[in-house]
Amino acid sequence: TPLTIVNTARVSFGKSSEEMGEREWKLILYLIRNKHSSPFRHCTFQFRIVAPVFVIRQWQKHQVGCSWNEVSGRYVLFEDSDHWEHQEWRGHSEDIKQGSLGAFDCPDADEVYEEAMRASWWAYNKLLKLGVCREQARTVLPLSLMTQCVWTASLQAVVHFLRLRSYPHPQAEIRIFAHGIRSLIECIS
Repeated sequence: TPLTIVNTARVSFGKSSEEMGEREWKLILYLIRNKHSSPFRHCTFQFRIVAPVFVIRQWQKHQVGCSWNEVSGRYVLFEDSDHWEHQEWRGHSEDIKQGSLGAFDCPDADEVYEEAMRASWWAYNKLLKLGVCREQARTVLPLSLMTQCVWTASLQAVVHFLRLRSYPHPQAEIRIFAHGIRSLIECIS
């Protein structure tokens, strides 16, 4: 809450406030303007996320002020339908090292993708039927496997994530989640 931020900042002077007033809002703006970010680490948010593994791996690069717990394939069985369904293919860019071009029409790519998914799920299920343990059978599953996790993050960490992941340059799939997080935060405020 804003009052948590204010009282965390004011503890330096041995003071606190009981409610938000004009002085308190000015203090928050001062902290933001002058990049005094430590008081923002004391407000936390928790999200339950369902996303493909390749998105979560990008997201988990955000570690400072964050805590993660993820579903474990050692304990649960995955279902054949537990993989990401792409919306469109994007073309490769020669001059953007980590980026892609816009929509790319390639019907053959759909066929290759679906074939790879079928093969991965077949291998996973076959290994399980052969008696291989879950923790090893899961190693044949694709990066497009849907996973779920709980992300707890300080307000400062959430703002940092949004600053880096909700603009045009990050991968489109993680941007979708960044916009979703931004919408949830805006609903709270």
